[in-house]
Amino acid sequence: MSRMTQYRKRPGTEVVAVQLNVDTAGFEYEKWGGTQRCKRGDWIVDDGEETYTVDAGSFARTYAQVEHGLYRKTSTVWARRVQDAGSVATKEGTTNYQRGDYLVCNEPDGGDWYAISKEKFEAIYEPVEQE
Repeated sequence: MSRMTQYRKRPGTEVVAVQLNVDTAGFEYEKWGGTQRCKRGDWIVDDGEETYTVDAGSFARTYAQVEHGLYRKTSTVWARRVQDAGSVATKEGTTNYQRGDYLVCNEPDGGDWYAISKEKFEAIYEPVEQE
């Protein structure tokens, strides 16, 4: 596995999000080449290009409210470009990725994985300057 680099979201990459806080068993949907699952308490997120769900615990640890319905990812992530296509298990389901995409995790120890295309990742994330 190649070395992970720490990144943060670029300014202006806020998302619109609503918590699924209703009495429901949740729902399933197809996205990123796999079945995703949304549970009661998870968040439905619109980043201006895509709509997807984020696990409630992950959202609480990584996002902060900017104003009603608008959130900014405040935590840093760790990421690396992949050399081969594959898939990664996420908290919501499975995400497929292609060679050159980024594998990203919210936890410094490698937990809470997801994948993002190279183009999108480089547009919304910037490396954290190491001291």
